Amino acid sequence: MKVAKVGLRALLLAGAMAATMPTVGSAEEFSFKVTAFKQAVAEHVGQNESIAAFYRARGFEPIWTGPSDEDRARRVALLEAFAMADVHGLPTRLYNEHTLRAQLAAATSGRDRGLLEVELSKLFISFANDLQTGVLDDPGAVISDIKREVPRRAPEELLSRLTTERPDAVFRSLVPPTAEYSRLMRAKLMLEHRIRHGGWGPVVQASSLEPGESGQAVVALRNRLVAMNYLKPSLTTRYDEDMTAAVRAVQEDHGLNVDGVAGASTLRAINAAPEERLKSIMVAMERERWLNSPEGRGKRHVLVNLVDFHAQIIDDDKVTFETRSVIGQNQSTHRTPEFSDTMEHMVINPYWYVPRSIIVNEYLPLLRSNPGAAGHLEIIDGRGRVVSRGQSFAQYSGRSFPYSMRQRPGPRNALGTVKFMFPNKYNIYLHDTPSQSLFSREVRTFSHGCVRLNDPHDFAYALLSRQERDPVNFFQSILRSGQNTKVPLAEPIPVHLIYRTAFTQAKGNVNYRNDVYGRDEILWRALQNEGVSLMTHWDS
Repeated sequence: MKVAKVGLRALLLAGAMAATMPTVGSAEEFSFKVTAFKQAVAEHVGQNESIAAFYRARGFEPIWTGPSDEDRARRVALLEAFAMADVHGLPTRLYNEHTLRAQLAAATSGRDRGLLEVELSKLFISFANDLQTGVLDDPGAVISDIKREVPRRAPEELLSRLTTERPDAVFRSLVPPTAEYSRLMRAKLMLEHRIRHGGWGPVVQASSLEPGESGQAVVALRNRLVAMNYLKPSLTTRYDEDMTAAVRAVQEDHGLNVDGVAGASTLRAINAAPEERLKSIMVAMERERWLNSPEGRGKRHVLVNLVDFHAQIIDDDKVTFETRSVIGQNQSTHRTPEFSDTMEHMVINPYWYVPRSIIVNEYLPLLRSNPGAAGHLEIIDGRGRVVSRGQSFAQYSGRSFPYSMRQRPGPRNALGTVKFMFPNKYNIYLHDTPSQSLFSREVRTFSHGCVRLNDPHDFAYALLSRQERDPVNFFQSILRSGQNTKVPLAEPIPVHLIYRTAFTQAKGNVNYRNDVYGRDEILWRALQNEGVSLMTHWDS
């Protein structure tokens, strides 16, 4: 296989590079070459202060193009890493070992080596950034609802590590350390192999299939399920119990209603092209790199995969609580953004303070014609006092309306009985809801942007279990009081709102979800613009 050849290829290449290094002649010739090398380095790093600072600190000595064993080891590590670029879904055209070999062979003068030295450092930093924290420098510039700052490491720090640590260890440390990233990478390789050997076969030509049926469409379904690793090979032409179990497994892995019937949504999932699934995996790998910050996700954290419509509490990389969720409607003003923050407290018996956009667009037009409209809401002035409805609001526009609006705590409150706060400028939080019927839907995009939870009380108990001896009674006693109560968390908890149309489990097949906001499609095009491509056609 390709990966098995990497070490030998890099060692041979390192030997070739060592042979291209100029031999030392007279003292004058050596001095001239050193001077020319350092002058070229000094001139070429001027545009990048971090790289310039690194080379100034070491007297403009090389780390790549010198003749020492240490320089050679760095070149070997760099070439081995470049040979793995396609495994990680990086832009391979930028990291081409053959181009690098030619550049090294051509660098015979001191000045040529100095110029190449700087180029290699720049290339290393580019590769390190791509692998460690993502190909896209600013995902928010691609999709405005992605509110993430990519956790880039300082170039000087990356280069310095090469001089104090084993180069191969430095490159290994760049790979995101999560089990999710490793499993996604493995899934990518396996799916590429499957695509190169025929994919999942012909699609199923049917609108719906049910257990007990037989015929050509059932045979096509059988073959597709076998190729997708959901069914053992067989010659059956009947939609039997084994096929029903396989369809149920597909439905489970695709977030569909699990009934064993291959209806329209199930057949869409089964008929999806493996190349499209591969794109989802590669985008998921990119998204995973964005979270590779030095502080990590937190030993305990809350994870909300928006398109999976679930919220989880993770303790030491294990899911200890999970509940269904509802996210924002697929409208420009309502889509739930992606970001990370820290949950600091919960509010039991919350007021619902109506967002300004909803006041202006929905309630103010009603109030202008009828001051008594939306009577379930209180109108509040700037000092928190309730404003009388015995006045006209007709003179106010969206800009001039001076009041806020809120709904008192109670069973019909839009936030339900509890909300979980991680203060952020997007005004997004997790909360209860009286609209429980929405949690039975497959696609749950109904909110104005916040995340609604199906089991908010159990979620609260799980959070409070670290600080209360009896979290259930503690919570319920406050709830029964009917009083609006803020409960600080003794240990603030990181919250990560993510968007993964492909994600893995410790065991089993990759899970896929619909791209409900169309973000993955946009991100894939952005990655293509950076040189990322599907690697499905090389020889195995």
